[in-house]
Amino acid sequence: MAVTIDSCCKEDAQAVLAALQASFASDRARGDTPADAPNGRPIVWAATFDVSRTLGSPAPARLTEPVGITAQGGYHAVDRLREGLSGAFAVRVVGTASGDQEEEVRFRLENR
Repeated sequence: MAVTIDSCCKEDAQAVLAALQASFASDRARGDTPADAPNGRPIVWAATFDVSRTLGSPAPARLTEPVGITAQGGYHAVDRLREGLSGAFAVRVVGTASGDQEEEVRFRLENR
């Protein structure tokens, strides 16, 4: 399952990644923290998560502002990702694009 995080500060991106890594295996190492973009340009952070097995539940996390993320994968995988995020944040679906075998969902994450 592919996840992209955008339009937020690196600290908020790290909070989202840490919550997801508490729940699912990832292609990103735990010490691989988001960095600022050069010259203050917009940046997108991306990671892939294996949602077939839950590792644990994330603790509630704090964001400095609402964060938008996009998840792309199978229907069941997107549901599992949303469940994992809901342990740390208030999660709201703000857009979807459905395909034959998978979907792309835009979530808005906020503090609980």
